[in-house]
Formats: sequence, C-alpha cells, structure tokens
Amino acid sequence: MNQSEITIAKSGDMEEILALQKRAFFLEAERHNDFTIRPIVETIEEYRPFFDSHTVLVIRRDDAIVGAVAVRCENGTTYLNRLIVEPKFHGNGIGSRLIDAAVGFFPEAYRIELFTGEKSIRNQEIYFHKGFREFRRQKMGNIEMVVMEKLITA
Repeated sequence: MNQSEITIAKSGDMEEILALQKRAFFLEAERHNDFTIRPIVETIEEYRPFFDSHTVLVIRRDDAIVGAVAVRCENGTTYLNRLIVEPKFHGNGIGSRLIDAAVGFFPEAYRIELFTGEKSIRNQEIYFHKGFREFRRQKMGNIEMVVMEKLITA
C-alpha cells in the first residue's frame, strides 16, 4: 500500500476522522459486546472538544484518511488516544507508523501512556511489540481497560 506522510489533522478533517473512528471502533464494540462506547455514539459536537484538546495525526491514502491517533502531552507524559485504522487496511503497518510518530511527537516527554480493552488482544500484542507494558487496569463504562506505558529513551 502506498502511504503518504503523517500530517496534523485540520478542523475540516473532523467529520472524516469521526466517521473512521466509528468504523474502527465498531470492531472493539463487537469484541466487548458494548455498542454504547463513546467512540461509537459520539456526535461531531461531542467530538469537537476532544479534537481541540489534542493534536490529531493522520495518514491518508488517495486523499482519504486511513489512520489517525490523538496525542497530548502533560507533565512529561504523552497520552496516546483513539488510535484508529481503516478496518480494510489492518495489518499494513498504519497503526505502527502512527504509534512511532506519537512516541516522538513531544520531545519533552519521557513516557507515553495508552489504554485498550481487555479483550483487544491483537492491540495489546502490537503495543507489547512496540515496548509498552501493562501497569494497571481500570473500568471504563462496562469495559475493563488495560492501561499501558512505555518509557521513552533518547
């Protein structure tokens, strides 16, 4: 697959990202048997404050967004949120490229944190491969979340 560079999303990309988010998280909702998760039911009005409080990195293919991740940095920790890949492009390295970009996005960060559902074994395996380790679990709605971290070295 011919992939373009990773760029920062613009406000005009919000609707396309939200639609991709719903497609990508549908698989998570199925896996956890919970179709009330925020990324599935969120409206554009609800998504806007999230978008405005994060930097959203995107990868496009043929002018369509096929992957995205939201990042923000606070007190030396980069928080990686809503890593999404167009389902038909799973396994093509899009998620890995976005993770790598997120890890290096804030030079002042010394760690990166993310979470995924306990039944999202494939996601957990990808994160383990990228150097993340589970450090706690927490309930989010009806789903047990695996919270993972990676220490960033120079």
